Amino acid sequence: MARVGGTKRAILDAALELAGERGITGTTMDDVAERAGVAKGSLYYNFASKDKLFEGLLCEGMSALTEALREARAGVTGWTAIEALVTTLLGRIAANTALAKVIAGDIFRTDRAWKETSFAFRHEALAEFATAIDEALPEASTAGATALMASSVFGATLMAGLEWLIFDEQRPQRDVVTAVLLTFSGRLAPATH
Repeated sequence: MARVGGTKRAILDAALELAGERGITGTTMDDVAERAGVAKGSLYYNFASKDKLFEGLLCEGMSALTEALREARAGVTGWTAIEALVTTLLGRIAANTALAKVIAGDIFRTDRAWKETSFAFRHEALAEFATAIDEALPEASTAGATALMASSVFGATLMAGLEWLIFDEQRPQRDVVTAVLLTFSGRLAPATH
């Protein structure tokens, strides 16, 4: 996705700040125009509706996230790739907590005008985790569990990242990566006799 600048960038940044504070539903176009320092006409010239504004915002954010995950997985496989993906996702959450809040609050909404676009980007991001899981645990694919496992790792990392940055921001990122990976290491499972 091409980078945007000027007025459009100011609008997207303002919308993200406000949605990170209030959620998408609690953010109005008037609020966005005011925060961006633009006239309402300029806002509507760039984005015909609130739906188009937030679809653009989420597309931009998810596209950048997917590309970062793809780059993180390049050249590594299996558990090493999973660790790289978790580390990258946590880094992206730390770099843009407002976007992470918006994604976490919107990812399961099925009533949004942009749900098809959101689902497509979600699928692309999860595919990076699924590929790494298939490499680390081929039997997951055979059992048809890869997609659910990928969603579990992504979701746990997203929620752990937000928990970390909102309630425990002094903790080093490496500790959060370790905690997430330990969660999926099998050590929490009871020993079978």
